[in-house]
Amino acid sequence: MKPSICIAAAALALAAVSCSKAAWKAEGTIAGAEGKQLILEAPDNMGRWYPLDTVEVDKKGRFSLSEPAAGHPEVFRLTLGKESLYFPIDSIETVNITSDAASFATSATLSGSDAAEKMQQINELINQVVSRQGEQAVAYDPDLKRALAEAILRDPAGIVAYYTIFRRVGDTPIFDITNRSDLRLIGAVANAYNAHRPADPRTPYLASLYLQARRATGSRIPTDTIVAQEITLPEIKLLDRNGKPRTLSAEAQKAKVVLLNFTAYTAENSPALNVELARIYRENHGKGLEIYQVAVDDDEFAWRQAAENLPWITVYNSQKEGAATLMRYNVTTLPATFIINNGELVERIDDPTRIASSVARYL
Repeated sequence: MKPSICIAAAALALAAVSCSKAAWKAEGTIAGAEGKQLILEAPDNMGRWYPLDTVEVDKKGRFSLSEPAAGHPEVFRLTLGKESLYFPIDSIETVNITSDAASFATSATLSGSDAAEKMQQINELINQVVSRQGEQAVAYDPDLKRALAEAILRDPAGIVAYYTIFRRVGDTPIFDITNRSDLRLIGAVANAYNAHRPADPRTPYLASLYLQARRATGSRIPTDTIVAQEITLPEIKLLDRNGKPRTLSAEAQKAKVVLLNFTAYTAENSPALNVELARIYRENHGKGLEIYQVAVDDDEFAWRQAAENLPWITVYNSQKEGAATLMRYNVTTLPATFIINNGELVERIDDPTRIASSVARYL
C-alpha cells in the first residue's frame, strides 16, 4: 500500500496510528464471487461505514486484504453486493474468511485468530436459533442467552464480548439493558474493559451505559462490577452556529431533560426529523426540555444554512474532533438520540417515532 493511501485509510478508520510495517491481513475464498468486488469497511463512529479498500475476487474465488494495525481491537466488515459480514481484528493477525456469494453473510466461516474463532462460535449459535425460530427468538431463547453469556464471561475484555452484547439480528437486540440479567452481563463487560482496557475508546461508554441503566432499573451494583468510579455523562464541547462553545454537561444542569440528538443535516430523513423535533420542542420547552443536536455533516456551510432558524442548540461535530466523542456514545447509525434526565444519561432511542413518548415519561 502506498504511503498516501495508508494515511488516508488510517484517517478514515479514525485510528490514531501512523503508517508502519505492523499490519493485519484478511484473506480467503468466496465461492461464486469470481470477478466481483469486495469492499473492506471500517466504522468511523459517525453513523457510517467508510471504505478502506476494494479488491477483486480472482478466478479461483480468492481475495487478500491488508491494513495498518490500529491502537486497539476493532470489528471490520466485508461487503459483497448488498450483504455484509463482520470480522474482528485484535492486533496484527491474519484472519481467514470463507463464504459463498449466494449467502455471503450467513454462510461465512472465520478462522486464523482467537478472536475470529470466538466470533465464529457466536455467529453459529445465533444462526441456529434464527433458522429454527426466527429473528425475534434471539431475545428470549434461554439456551442461546445462556450460551452467549458463558462465551462472553470467558473473555469479557475481548472485542468479541463487546460485539456480542450489542449484537442485533434485524431489528432485535439480543441483550436488553432494561433486563436485570442482561444488565449484569453488560456490567461484567464494562468492568473488564475498565480494568484491562482503560485507554480503549469504548471503555467510558460502557461504564456510563451500565451505571445509568442500573439507576434507571433500580438495580443494586453487583460486587463484581464497577463500583469505584462512576462516570456520569460523556462530555461534549462543540461550537454552535454563532461560534459559541456549548458544553453538554452545562446544558444538562440547566434543563430538566436534554434530548441529545446526533444527525446529518444533509441526510434524506433530516427535514422530517427536524419537523418532529420542532413539534416536541414547542410542546415541551416550557416544561424543562432542551435539545442539544450534534451535526455530523461533512459540509459545515450546509449545516450553518440548515441550522439558521432552529430554536434549539445545534453544534457542529467535525470528523477531526468528533470521532472519539461519538464512539463514547456508541453512535454507529444516524440519527441517534439519547435522553438526559437531571444530568444523567437514562435512555437511548434508535426509533425516531418513539422520541415524543420517551420525552413525555421524564417531564
